Amino acid sequence: MVEDEELLLAVLNSAPVIDGHPTDALSGEGAADWARARGGRGTEEERDRLRRVRDTLHRLVRKRSSDVGELAAVLDGARLRPAVSPAGVSWRLEAAPGDELAVRVVLAWSRVVTELPGRLRACANDECNLFLVDHSRPGTARWCSMATCGNRMKARTHARKRQSG
Repeated sequence: MVEDEELLLAVLNSAPVIDGHPTDALSGEGAADWARARGGRGTEEERDRLRRVRDTLHRLVRKRSSDVGELAAVLDGARLRPAVSPAGVSWRLEAAPGDELAVRVVLAWSRVVTELPGRLRACANDECNLFLVDHSRPGTARWCSMATCGNRMKARTHARKRQSG
């Protein structure tokens, strides 16, 4: 589960805003290496599929859309094949070579929203484009990072209170 969650967050967070400028780890220089480092092939077609999956998940998590058509298309040719051994049953993913990474991301998203309902969310900082999975006991985590977005947002709130008071 942890590996799946890390892959999901890596893809969701592959389009960060850095110093006020949107970036995209799935486009341009280094993008093929980024995909290969996560078990992909690094082809342009694969990265295009990952971008479409990422953008669909962004809209779903932010509740800006309920359209899952792109996710369904990714899963269309995939299947999990069971294999039994003395250790139990394991599942092997079978997908077109260029789709396997995108399929793994969609399956990871499904596991997270099923097993941790309401815990996958966008950072509460509107200027940030990152996501988090909230593992806190009360389920109240709001920021991708307390060190960056959390501190910024708290400092802004404090400054507003001082100006109005």
